[in-house]
Amino acid sequence: MLKIFMPKEKVLSRKDAFSETIYKFLINLEVERGSSPLTVRNYRHYLKRFSKWANNRAKIYKPEEIDLKVIQQYRSYLVSLPDGKGGTLSKKTQAYHVIALRSYLKWLIKNDYKVMAPEKIDIPKVSERQIKHLNGEQVDRLLNAPTLSNINGKRDKAILEVFFSTGLRVSELVLLNRDNIDFERREFGIVGKGGKARVVFLSARAAEWLSLYLNARRDHYKPLFVRHRGKVDPSSGDESMRLSPRSVQRMVKKYVKKVKLPIEATPHVLRHSFATDLLMAGADLRSVQEMLGHKNVSTTQVYTHVTNRHLKDVHHAFHGRGGKD
Repeated sequence: MLKIFMPKEKVLSRKDAFSETIYKFLINLEVERGSSPLTVRNYRHYLKRFSKWANNRAKIYKPEEIDLKVIQQYRSYLVSLPDGKGGTLSKKTQAYHVIALRSYLKWLIKNDYKVMAPEKIDIPKVSERQIKHLNGEQVDRLLNAPTLSNINGKRDKAILEVFFSTGLRVSELVLLNRDNIDFERREFGIVGKGGKARVVFLSARAAEWLSLYLNARRDHYKPLFVRHRGKVDPSSGDESMRLSPRSVQRMVKKYVKKVKLPIEATPHVLRHSFATDLLMAGADLRSVQEMLGHKNVSTTQVYTHVTNRHLKDVHHAFHGRGGKD
């Protein structure tokens, strides 16, 4: 629940009218719209930053006072805001702030607040997102990186195989339990980002390695992937043994370094590789959208420039050769 992000402290200072509405908006995001904890946390950060700026710099204290002049001043503030790494906020991060503000205004209008139309706020243009993905040879090197002589290696092998077979987000993978998997049908259901349910399919290879890992375990824990290092108390609860997203990210990074891949691959790069592999093999965009759990096909279209390059290579290789030896 939302209290994860709002412990005993208030969401924002109660001296202004933003606090209560932002708090209710975040509750709506989580409970009504089923947004992920990460999305709720990010929106809280973006809106808290706006509210603080509005109070201290713009000297406005309630949502009804937001107008285009205020927005322009806030956009200028974001452009020069330090990013903590020696630079300023990227256009992409600035866009996230604006998107959060627009969503907040839409919620206010829906709840009968007299505020400016969110459509009047333009979202900053961001250069086309560059998708990192591994080619077939690089995927094979990574999948074969774990040492299989111990339980950790078997687990890591199973995780990598499941990632490439399913395109799961790391947050989705770590929440899986043993009883989620239907090995006979090689599939399982999950509820992903935004509360969107979907069926996920395992390749024969992924199902085999997952089965080998589970057969090698000698524990009663429900999570599909658990930690095996360190002292393990037999009475430990299931959740205390579940791998965290950060642990999986470190594991992938370790094997990327081991096989010296030229790409800084992460679990999300494996997700990109899964999608790119399907599209280059001829899968249609809508099907890949469903398999990735994207709400809108526009999100999946980020992959088309990758497959377009593939089509261009095919065109160059074969066009004009009809009827020639």
